Amino acid sequence: QLELVESGGGLVQAGGSLRLSCAASGQNFGSYCMAWFRRAPGKEREFVAAIKWNGDDTLYSDSVEGRFTISRDNAKNTVFLQMINLKAEDTAVYFCAGYVGKGLRDGDYEYDYWGQGTQVTVSS
Repeated sequence: QLELVESGGGLVQAGGSLRLSCAASGQNFGSYCMAWFRRAPGKEREFVAAIKWNGDDTLYSDSVEGRFTISRDNAKNTVFLQMINLKAEDTAVYFCAGYVGKGLRDGDYEYDYWGQGTQVTVSS
C-alpha cells in the first residue's frame, strides 16, 4: 500500500520553473516504479515521466523531454519533477503515481497508486 501526496504546484510565467514533490508513505517505496502524469483542462490524463525503482533509468514524453527531469530519493520516500522553460500548454493538474515493478511504464492503467494532484498554471 502506498499513499502519495503532491506539492509544489502554483502559478508561474511562461519560461519559468517549478519543482514538484511527491511524498510517499508506506512500506518498500524502493520497490515502486514512480511516475508523473497530468490532466489539462478538457483533455485526457497523459504520461509525463517515469523513473525506475532504483533511479537508474527514466522515461519522458516527447512534449517534456529536455525540459522536465524526474528524480527520486528513496531514503526520503520522495519523487521530484523539476520543470524548466514552462509553456502555457504545460498547464494541468499533475499527479504522482506508483506501481510495484522493475520496468518503466507510461500507461496510466498500469499504476496502482495515485495522489490527489497539484495544480500547475503557466501564464503566457
